Amino acid sequence: MNQLLDSWFHDVVSALAYSVGEGRAETARPDLQPPYNDLTRFVLNQHARMAAYLRAPLMAATLGFDVIGILRGGRRFHHLSASARLRQIETWKESKIGFQRDLMRYFESLALLELYGRQSNPHANIVSPPQEFSRQIVNLPSAESRFEIVVIGSGPGGAITACLLAEAGRKVLLIEEGEYLSLESCAPFSKDEMVQKYRNGGQTVAMGKNKVAYVEGRCVGGGSEINSGLYHRTPPDILESWRKEFAVDGVTPEEMRPHFEACEKEVSVSLLPGAAPAASLKLHDGATRLGWKSLEVPRWFRFAAGASDPNTGRRQSMTETFIPRFLKAGGKLLPRTRVDRIRQDVGKWNLHAAHAVNGPIRIAAETVFLCAGAVQTPALLRRSGITRNIGNSLRLHPTLKVVAKFSDEVNSSQMGVPVHQVKEFAPRFSFGCSISTPPYLAMALLDHPAQAREVAQVWPHLATYYAMITGEGRGRVRPLPKIRDPLVRYNLTVSDRRDLAEGLRKLCLALFEGGATALYPGITRCPQLLNHDDLSQLPNALPSGLTNLMTIHLFSSCPMGEDQSKSATNSFGRVHGFTNLYISDASLLCTAPGVNPQGSIMALARRNVLKFLRRNPR
Repeated sequence: MNQLLDSWFHDVVSALAYSVGEGRAETARPDLQPPYNDLTRFVLNQHARMAAYLRAPLMAATLGFDVIGILRGGRRFHHLSASARLRQIETWKESKIGFQRDLMRYFESLALLELYGRQSNPHANIVSPPQEFSRQIVNLPSAESRFEIVVIGSGPGGAITACLLAEAGRKVLLIEEGEYLSLESCAPFSKDEMVQKYRNGGQTVAMGKNKVAYVEGRCVGGGSEINSGLYHRTPPDILESWRKEFAVDGVTPEEMRPHFEACEKEVSVSLLPGAAPAASLKLHDGATRLGWKSLEVPRWFRFAAGASDPNTGRRQSMTETFIPRFLKAGGKLLPRTRVDRIRQDVGKWNLHAAHAVNGPIRIAAETVFLCAGAVQTPALLRRSGITRNIGNSLRLHPTLKVVAKFSDEVNSSQMGVPVHQVKEFAPRFSFGCSISTPPYLAMALLDHPAQAREVAQVWPHLATYYAMITGEGRGRVRPLPKIRDPLVRYNLTVSDRRDLAEGLRKLCLALFEGGATALYPGITRCPQLLNHDDLSQLPNALPSGLTNLMTIHLFSSCPMGEDQSKSATNSFGRVHGFTNLYISDASLLCTAPGVNPQGSIMALARRNVLKFLRRNPR
């Protein structure tokens, strides 16, 4: 029965992928022409990577879509003519029923990502760590082992924590669920990167009336390996609000400054050595004309002395900085290992884990640091029966995108991530420029199909921008029985929807001031905007269920503080009620900081682990 369903599903996916591909085919572009078997394979593989609780419903909805073809054309969808298929797809894309629109968006976005990614340059898949550290990598773990300290998760929080512990002479094991990959394993912001380094192939979503797509790193180095490297310190007013509302000790700007400075030095936080990308300057110029505060955000990139080309820098991710330091100090790294639960037993912790090759293993530790991120850390704790203020207060930065078209060229294959952000209205909302490669542009234009079909010709004149709000909404993280992936829920408030609408309107105003000739917001049924007068067509509050939201910033699911009615840990990450269990990742941030949180995570991790070492001398 399963084989029959799988074969049927394959046929429907193939018909959908070919329909999408044929709609983009161009005689002058061999790379966009059939066959489209690669599109089909990619969509099927992505379906296999998605969260288990979503796979079966998506398959059922897809097969239902196929059967409905009988009502419209007398035959199942995958047996219809090409023109009849397109009519059925368009009907579902324009449907008033949300899941029908979402289903078509899912298949179309994946097919376009593969189609426009055909031109990507191949990169060698370099998995092996530097030879000098090979003895520190545990590739085939024993069934049972024991360490003084185990750190779970190797993103910025975990890498810094493990590094400083190992350099202090502690016996440390750093566990990572994903692979150990170099920066060169794939092109940045590519389809290959999504497959190699993102959890679930980049298909993670916070459920709710207004769903929010989000991404998590799943590789050694975590989010630092996939993000843009933009860096902010925690704003002083945010630190003060944490001190007052959650009774957090030791977070005044003066107390945090040495930790920010140390981390900035280690990862080479700096401004560009040359001119910013044209797309970045368009936003900056538009904001400046309006008298708004706009700034170049520094990044954690290293440039050669005297460099003038901003494209020559190297991202200083965790695999470039703290992970090598950790290994050099004698720490052990265990990749490809998922910790399912932890249990306390007579002063130590037993970790029940599974290695990708060796299967179930058990690890004993005197102390455990959880650094798996704002979703996986609370999920692990709740699976382990530790639930007090855990996973109840997830916050994020809801983000809405708009594609801008300019008469002059603003985009190139070397652009990367533009660096300017508009902070005139922060922390309520802020604006910036996003990834603008042809695959990402094609996906950002799904709500504007006529313009999406022109991406191959006009992409050098296009760039994607975003409006990001701090938001009042909250979410929950809950593990599901016998299912690997946790369920994440998040609800926007009415105020959030208004702030997003106002942020979008102001972003569009700045882009028109910067010279945009047309704007295409990521809202279903929203018209293209051609001038300032068209801004009146934007809603005062974003319509529920019709806005395509995303975020790359998640936090606050296990907030720190001395107020135990609100917080999961004390001010330095120790879980309330335990003496040897700590959290050191984005979960600790009490509320949304309104800026990229990685600088906050790194500084807090350094602060907390140094506090631990002072309180627990050898």
